[in-house]
Amino acid sequence: MRKARAAPWPGVPTARRGPGYGAPSSSDQRLGRLGSSKFLPSFDLPEMALGLRHFRPWREDGGSQCYTLSEGSQQLPKRDTQLLEVQPLSHTSGTGEPEAQQPAKARSHQGFDVDRDAKKLHKACKGMGTDEAAIIEILSNRTSEERQQIKHKYKAIYGKDLEEVLKGELRGNSEKTALALLDSPNEYAARELQKAMKGLGTDETVLIEVLCTRSNKEIIAIKEAYQRLFNRSLESDVKDDTSGSLKKILVALLQAGRDEGDDIDIDLAGQDAKDLYDAGEGRWGTEELAFHDVLARRSLKQLRATFQAYQVLIGKDMEEAIEEETSGDLKKAYLTLVRCARDREGYFAECLYKSMKGSGTDEETLIRIIVTRAEVDLQGIKAKFQEKYQKSLSDMVRSDTSGDFQKLLVALLH
Repeated sequence: MRKARAAPWPGVPTARRGPGYGAPSSSDQRLGRLGSSKFLPSFDLPEMALGLRHFRPWREDGGSQCYTLSEGSQQLPKRDTQLLEVQPLSHTSGTGEPEAQQPAKARSHQGFDVDRDAKKLHKACKGMGTDEAAIIEILSNRTSEERQQIKHKYKAIYGKDLEEVLKGELRGNSEKTALALLDSPNEYAARELQKAMKGLGTDETVLIEVLCTRSNKEIIAIKEAYQRLFNRSLESDVKDDTSGSLKKILVALLQAGRDEGDDIDIDLAGQDAKDLYDAGEGRWGTEELAFHDVLARRSLKQLRATFQAYQVLIGKDMEEAIEEETSGDLKKAYLTLVRCARDREGYFAECLYKSMKGSGTDEETLIRIIVTRAEVDLQGIKAKFQEKYQKSLSDMVRSDTSGDFQKLLVALLH
């Protein structure tokens, strides 16, 4: 059995080539720089509990796949007859221990009384002056569903829209945050997308942040909210306000067609890695369909397997390849998809950090992420922020904001 190049991970066994391969193809020759062997190497996914020692991503001659398994394992058939089911990749905490998936933040107010809350808000806003502390206490300590009930009850009792009342009582960023909280998270995301596209110019950064980070269910809910709020199709507006490859990847994401299963197809990961290399090497912009098909449709677990395969096959990290071969908003979109597949909480932690570091603060991003992730993964984002930057998210928010805006954000974080 002929040895190929050593695997790039310390301590990982050297990949070996098994029997049954023909002469090197043009793809083999093009990738010959990977090692002394002209053959494409098999590779390992050391972070995954696959029970596999080595696997081969494809066969140039179309023959049946053969896997080299760890002792006691069974030989697996080709990918069209069976998929591998694996455990999700775990992240490590600051202590080095695997970090479990953080649950959504449960902040349902004990003894929630919608009538009492509506009356307290009315009292906080009537007469001379405003009791901002009462408004912050209620809005930050109720779930999105409870805030919807409060909004409807307020209208029923006082005949006024709570949003209009708060517009008259609050100012600036505290007003923006309060109004965001009175929407459901998907309604607020729809409003942010509409704001990013209306008028002259388009804020592609917002489109990318929202559409490249959502699940199928969230995408569908945002599209429905957009249609309901603006009587327009979100997909049509995105098509009208973007162009080129960015438009294509965003429209692909709007189809909400991502596989969200738990299975990983090892053969497919290797084939996708090869397809991405073939599409990207010197041909970015003309072969983007391969990237769109993989990044917009594969499950997050499948994507992680593909990125590992790409690293071994090409000797380059997926993000590094995107950085070198793309530019502008398309690069932002691809990098967002890759980073979210690897660690969505880490991605949002980085966005929050960038919104506050240096001179000035990007309050819009602060509001958008904290409000929309509050009941999804905000606790995990806080933990990841602490791990990455050795400071708490709450402390950085306190140092970069002030007044009622600061109080409301900090209350939401707790």
